[in-house]
Amino acid sequence: MSRAPEPWPPVETDLPQRHEDAPDPGTDLPPHYAHCFGCGDQAEDGLHLRATVGEGHTILSQFTVTEAHQGAPGLAHGGLLACAFDEALGTTVGNLLRAPAVTAKLETSFLRPVPVGTTLFIDAHLDGSAGRKIYVSADGRLDAPDGPIAVRARALFVLVDLSHFVTHGRKEDLVAVAKDPSLLSHRPFEINP
Repeated sequence: MSRAPEPWPPVETDLPQRHEDAPDPGTDLPPHYAHCFGCGDQAEDGLHLRATVGEGHTILSQFTVTEAHQGAPGLAHGGLLACAFDEALGTTVGNLLRAPAVTAKLETSFLRPVPVGTTLFIDAHLDGSAGRKIYVSADGRLDAPDGPIAVRARALFVLVDLSHFVTHGRKEDLVAVAKDPSLLSHRPFEINP
C-alpha cells in the first residue's frame, strides 16, 4: 500500500527573499567551519562537501563517497547520507538568507544505493518560510547533475540568534575560534533576523 506524500511545505509559506548580500550565482562557497564534518577541510574523514550558488533559491553541492563513509560493504552509510543532506540544506539557508539557523527536522528518502567512489550531486532549494521556520528540500543524483536520483530530503530549519551557538557550543571550540577566526568563514549574518 503506497501513501501519497505529505504536501511540502506542510504549512502556508512565503518564498523567502534572497538576502541582498547573498553570494552571486556561480560563487564557490568556502566551508563555514574548518572542523565541520560536512564541509570542513580539517575534518579528516569528513564529507568535504563543496557547494556552489545556483540560480534563484538554489545551492548545488557535491561530495564523493570514500571508504571511510561505508555502512554496508562498498555502500554509503544511510546516516552519513542524511548528514550530507543536512549540510547541503543548511548551506542553502545560511548562504541565501544570511541568517544563522539550526536543523529542527530532517526527512530523507533513500531511492537507490550510493556506492563507494560515487559522487553525489545535491540540488537544494529554499521552498518557503513562515516566521522563523524555513523549509528546504533537495535531490541527490548519482555521478552527474542529471544522473538518477538516489536520495531525496526535506527539512525544517529554524532561524536563531548567534547567541544560540555561544550558549550551547563547547567552550574549548569557542576559545579556539576566538584565537583563530580563520576557522570560520567570513560571511556576514544579520544579528537579529
